[in-house]
Amino acid sequence: MSELFGVNKPIIGMVHLMPLPGAPAYEGWSMDEVIEYALRDARILVENGVDGLIVENMWDLPYYASRRIPPEEVAAHAVAAREIAKSFNIPVGITSIHNGGRIALGIAKAAGAKFIRVCLYTGAIIWDTGEIDNGNAADLMRLRKALYAEDIRFFADVYKKHAVMLSGIDPETHAIWTDFYLADALIVTGRMTGSEPDVDLVKRVKRVVGETPVIIGSGLTAGNAEKLLRYADGAIVGTYFKVKGITQNPVDPERVRKLMEVVKKIRTGGT
Repeated sequence: MSELFGVNKPIIGMVHLMPLPGAPAYEGWSMDEVIEYALRDARILVENGVDGLIVENMWDLPYYASRRIPPEEVAAHAVAAREIAKSFNIPVGITSIHNGGRIALGIAKAAGAKFIRVCLYTGAIIWDTGEIDNGNAADLMRLRKALYAEDIRFFADVYKKHAVMLSGIDPETHAIWTDFYLADALIVTGRMTGSEPDVDLVKRVKRVVGETPVIIGSGLTAGNAEKLLRYADGAIVGTYFKVKGITQNPVDPERVRKLMEVVKKIRTGGT
């Protein structure tokens, strides 16, 4: 994590794109408007101290799963992500919901991003859409090599939010599988967007993967950061950074500053 972000326990801020062309909530705005909204949120995050960004198609819901994500949404996502990556001198990542690992890698290559969030790298789950989905590690590793994109890291979820793992796959098993298939970092989340993960789950995953970084993927706040970052190696933060802590709202600079002040104390051993 220090190699990629330059700091211990990095905080990665979410850039939630407006609904993209083709999504039910899209209302015909231009890509310039989509990009300007994203740049405004990204600028607030960067100016107030985050260590990385992820550009995500958060509002293209109801979501498709895996390879069913429409090409018009993919194209718009890539255009917006390229503008973010060009505009800021910190690592930028890509998430394509749900489990668009191949899509995210393609966008990352086109946009100049440094990492992707892979929603389901190993194992099998049932999404909130009702679809059963499976891991994509073999395809992603080969595609990364074919694209000469081996500088792009894979951050893979364990026990992903918005989904239920198939019976018999416990967190330790899923973490071991994901680590064995060479994910660069593992992500632990709560049940839904903005939900705090169980600290015991974070500890259990970290215990079985050892030196591989474990990142909080939802629910980190200024109030629980010390508790969760005692075991985790960093965090992805979206909802807490928004005005009033509501996911749909723009980023609030005061909330970003507040959390980053707590994180700086944690990095230096303060309280």
